[in-house]
Amino acid sequence: MKKLKPNHDEGMWKGAPSDLFSKAQFLRRNETIAEKLLWEKLRNNQLEGLKFRRQHPVNIYIADFYCHKFKLIIELDGDYHNQEEQKQKDEVRTEVLRLNDLKIIRFKNEEVEQDINQVLTTIKNKIEQLKEK
Repeated sequence: MKKLKPNHDEGMWKGAPSDLFSKAQFLRRNETIAEKLLWEKLRNNQLEGLKFRRQHPVNIYIADFYCHKFKLIIELDGDYHNQEEQKQKDEVRTEVLRLNDLKIIRFKNEEVEQDINQVLTTIKNKIEQLKEK
């Protein structure tokens, strides 16, 4: 599988179909409660001084949150991610992204809504691990 290379001029990843950008824009305007809560903590470099993007096209997917510096994707999963068909799609998606040297952390929406501080601690811990590599 060919690795993706960032297109620094556009701030997006090569290989993302153009229609994905309009879909990402739609998702940014129609965020879930959990996405809104987490974005309030990630935006404007609030977490460890890192820049995060939300609803960021990567290959044929849209990452809920993405930090380019550490190639870190944060995914928030609603209830439909518990369905067997969606679980299989998520596994394929995760494998494709990992093969492109991206790291993924997944949280359930409930985790964000009920204990955002624990979610932020988990993200910070992952960043610390990535700094050591």
